[in-house]
Parts: sequence; C-alpha cells; structure tokens
Amino acid sequence: MLHLRIICPCDRSAEVTGMLESATGVTNVVVLPGAGRRPEGDVILFDVAREAANEVLTRLKELGVAEEGSIAVERVDLSLSRVAEEAEAEAPGAPEDAVIWDELAGQVSADARVTWAYLAFLVIATQLAAIGVLLPSLILIVGAMVLGPEFGAVAAVSFGLLRRDPRLMLAAARTLLIGFAVAIAVTCACALAVRGLGWIGPGSLNGHDEVTFIVKPDKWAFIVALLAGAAGVLSVTAGKSSALVGVFISVTTVPAAGYAAVAVALGRWQDVAGSATQLLVNIAGMAIAGTVTLLAQRFFWARYGLRIAPPPGRMRRNSSV
Repeated sequence: MLHLRIICPCDRSAEVTGMLESATGVTNVVVLPGAGRRPEGDVILFDVAREAANEVLTRLKELGVAEEGSIAVERVDLSLSRVAEEAEAEAPGAPEDAVIWDELAGQVSADARVTWAYLAFLVIATQLAAIGVLLPSLILIVGAMVLGPEFGAVAAVSFGLLRRDPRLMLAAARTLLIGFAVAIAVTCACALAVRGLGWIGPGSLNGHDEVTFIVKPDKWAFIVALLAGAAGVLSVTAGKSSALVGVFISVTTVPAAGYAAVAVALGRWQDVAGSATQLLVNIAGMAIAGTVTLLAQRFFWARYGLRIAPPPGRMRRNSSV
C-alpha cells in the first residue's frame, strides 16, 4: 500500500473525496477541513494499493490538486487492516508489476544529475576495479561493479527515450560522460603516480588472462548488457534493490573504466581501445533493453491496468508516463 497526503482547494474537496470513495483500491480516507495552511485547503489522507496508484494520481492531477495544492506519497511498510487487504485485493494485478510513473520520473530525474556523491562513488569504484585488474583479483572487480552508481543515469536515458524527452536524455548522457571521464582521469593519475614509484610497469597487465574479457567485447557482452538492462529497469520499477545488485555484478562498465585508466598510464593503447569499446557496448545495451522494457510495461499496464472514469467536464490529460 501507498499512503497519500494531499492538500486540496476547498471548493474541490467534495469532488476529490467522491472520486476517492468510489475508486477501486483506495481505503482509509480521512478529511481534515481547512487544515492546510501553505497552501491553504483541506487536507485529505488515504491509502491506495500500488496497482491503483497511477490512475488515482492521474485523476488528482486532472482535478488540479498538483497545481493548486500538493500531493505527497509515502510507502507503507506495515498495514494491519482488513479493509486495506480488501482494497489491495480489489485492485487488478500485483504490486510488483505496477509502475508508478510519477515516482519513476522523479527518481530518474534525480539520477540524471551530476552530484559529488555520484562522482565520489564512481571514482572509488573505478580505482577498486583498476587495482583488481592489476593484482588480478576478480573479487575486487566484482566489489567495484556493485559500488558503481552509473545504472541510475542509464535508466534515465531509457526513460528519456520512452518519453521522447531530449533534455532528460542529454542530462543523463552528460552525467555518464562526466562521471566516467572524471573517474578515469583520477584513476589514471593515481596509476601514473604508482608507476613513478616503481610499483607497476608496462608489463604489469601481461599474463592476466582472468581479466582479459574486459578488453575483448563480443556478442556475448552485448547480450549480457541487454539482459542486465531489462532486469535493472524491472528492479527499479518494482522496488527490488536486491535484484539491482545482481545487475551491477553482470555488466563490466566500471571494470572497463578502471582497465582503461590503467592502460593509459601504462601506454597500452590497444587495451584502452578495447576497454572503451566494452564500456560503450555495455551502456548502449542497457539503455536499449531498458527502453524496450519500459515500453512493454507501459503497453501492458495501459491495456490491462485499472481504469477510473475521468471527472465530468474536465479535459483528460495524458499523464500516465
């Protein structure tokens, strides 16, 4: 279940309340007349099954609640209520299959921004991958893959393609480009410093057959990226963080960046080209598969999802995505 708190203009409160009382999947409706101060209006609290949330949010926006009031959504971790169980049972589908498009839009918009935390995690992950390549240590490489934060920006690219939003796509692509450029530059500088100390040399990558897959992208790397992209989007939309960890372990974006940084420092330009190609193949594959997965989810939900009649006398807006 999801818990919603809305502040609704007083002259629209009866219409909103009527819609909620008749909507499938909605329960625990509470109205506090005049309780809203900024903005002013009636405060309405209610719970809604995740499967019904998209249609309820669409109706609320059509009633002008988002523009003239406010809508806040929270997850309910525990609900001990028979009526809540009945409301969830009435809503079609399963909670894990429902995509809350407004929630996803907010999440990918945040992930498309360049932040200090994003850069720090990517730099640390890339340096761990570089050390894993030099040792070589597959355990370190896997740890670096889990630590990498880049999938959020890849998902933002997919969502931008779905919505045909060039600004979101460009922002996400910029985040990926800046992030990997900074991570590779910092890691390369550290590798050059270590080389100056005599710890590594041009032959430090020789005989490391365990990690040569990073610089040899092939059809299997692209297939893995496609599968990982589909699984990643499904894990994000279904809120399955444990599945997302598996996605991170599947693709070699961060290891490719780490290998490229070390290869630059050691002057192994052929390996630089191979690892850069691996990085691009993985990002492209995940973005393509993520977009196709979102398209499939939108198609099936539009066809089989819940329908709530739009308010009479109001233009229906296409806000499902």
